[in-house]
Amino acid sequence: MDQVVVWGASGHALVVGDILRQEGLYEVVGYLDGLDPGRIGEPFGGSVVLGGQEQLSDLETNAVRLVALGVGDCSARLQIASAVTRAGFKLVNAVHPSAVMSPDICIGEGTIVCAGAVINPHAKLGQAVIVNTSASIDHECNIADGVHLSPGVHLAGRVLVGEGTSVGVGSVVRDGVAIGKGCIIGAGAVVVSDLPDNVLAYGVPAQVIREIG
Repeated sequence: MDQVVVWGASGHALVVGDILRQEGLYEVVGYLDGLDPGRIGEPFGGSVVLGGQEQLSDLETNAVRLVALGVGDCSARLQIASAVTRAGFKLVNAVHPSAVMSPDICIGEGTIVCAGAVINPHAKLGQAVIVNTSASIDHECNIADGVHLSPGVHLAGRVLVGEGTSVGVGSVVRDGVAIGKGCIIGAGAVVVSDLPDNVLAYGVPAQVIREIG
């Protein structure tokens, strides 16, 4: 099996590591955590924490050239994806065996599709997307780079979600709605109309609460 390192060493990284093992395509050789140098060598997720970004050169020396993204924060995940590709590594997708995906969808590199997810025909997903546990994406949706669809999110057909937007757990989005980039949609929201860039929105129906940034 090809060897892969997971960038991240928290709860989402545990999920990503588990998906990679269940796929049976990769051997997880370790996890990267640049936030806490004291964790080097710590057992984690069936392997160990190797260190931070400084470990990339050692990984390359040992012919480990594949990286899976195990970071939940959208902005950080996009930055890491860029750093990984600039360093000459390849981002891999992790798709749980229980996910149901139409054969004609398009998925960018570094995307994670978790257990029970459903992705229907003609959907397009960018790079570094998370389709979390039991989330569903219906026909002809367009999901930009770095989006996180939390557990139990359901998108109806032809929904657009902008770059780096996070859609909270259990949220529902009506067909044809466009959500801007850099948004945070609160848990349990019901989005029935378009939302602009860089806003926090939640409620039933979802309302813009404030601008972000």
